[in-house]
Amino acid sequence: MDRTERLYRIDALLNEQGSVTLNTFLARLEVSRATLMRDLGYLRDRLHAPIAWDKDAEAYRLDRSLDPQGRYALPGLWFNPSEIHALLAMQQLLHDIEPGLLAPHLKPLTRRLQGLLEKGRYPADEVARRVRLTPMGRRRSTGAHFTTVAQALLTRQRLAITHHNRHTDETLERVLSPQRLVYYRDNWYLDAWCHTREDLRSFSVDAIAHARPLDEAAQDAQPLALADRFDAGYGIFSSATAMRWARLRFNAYKARWVSQEQWHPRQRASLCDDGSMLLEVPYHDPRELAMDVLKHGGDCEVIEPPELRALVVAQARAILDRHAD
Repeated sequence: MDRTERLYRIDALLNEQGSVTLNTFLARLEVSRATLMRDLGYLRDRLHAPIAWDKDAEAYRLDRSLDPQGRYALPGLWFNPSEIHALLAMQQLLHDIEPGLLAPHLKPLTRRLQGLLEKGRYPADEVARRVRLTPMGRRRSTGAHFTTVAQALLTRQRLAITHHNRHTDETLERVLSPQRLVYYRDNWYLDAWCHTREDLRSFSVDAIAHARPLDEAAQDAQPLALADRFDAGYGIFSSATAMRWARLRFNAYKARWVSQEQWHPRQRASLCDDGSMLLEVPYHDPRELAMDVLKHGGDCEVIEPPELRALVVAQARAILDRHAD
């Protein structure tokens, strides 16, 4: 944690526990004794914190007698990027839920989120007005059968569904053993063992037209099998084919952005002498990776494998043909 976060952590510990030993500070802050002493000195000397050493308790405490007018207070604390995103995302998800049986139970949670957003004396409505989350690619329908799917998942029941496969434009009947729900790029997906195909599959929840729980118990897939099928490769598309590695080159201009991005947890990246960047990512199914390559236009080149390069070239030519005069 950085220094500002440490100062607020020290203040919180003193207010919550009354007195805090040296060892507790060191363990909770994960810093050296010298760093802690500098932080305590800064709080006393620069921010006028009434921190005193209690010889009897062998601990630090806030001595209010040193601040009779009660002027000591740390400046309002802002959230770090992860915290503000999490809080606003939860608030937005709750706002999007249609009124139903859960509405009375969600009200206390909504009030709690409001209180968290006002951390540091910032009004919640001001936070919401000044910070905006912009969903990209969220499909309008969240899926009328989401609750049925979620219940079958958690009660470990098999599920009979009617699903619209947008890729083939077919409506298919499937019997599934739900494994997990995944929220990806602002849409929900169900990873499941498909008893019809005897294989792992991923289904867009909003494309489920009908869902019915069955009396049979769900079959659990091995965690390693799930990870290998859905998490090892790039993006949401899964495939039973062997994993391959894509090697992409971004020019020096685009590397300024991409060098700070994570395309995959196992990616390998290196900067070249001319400022360009080589990025290697694993994938099973090339479709989503090809789409993300194309969005960078001429700033990205597929070096290998040849099959991925050919797919990107074919799609680029189709775009050119569609837009040619």
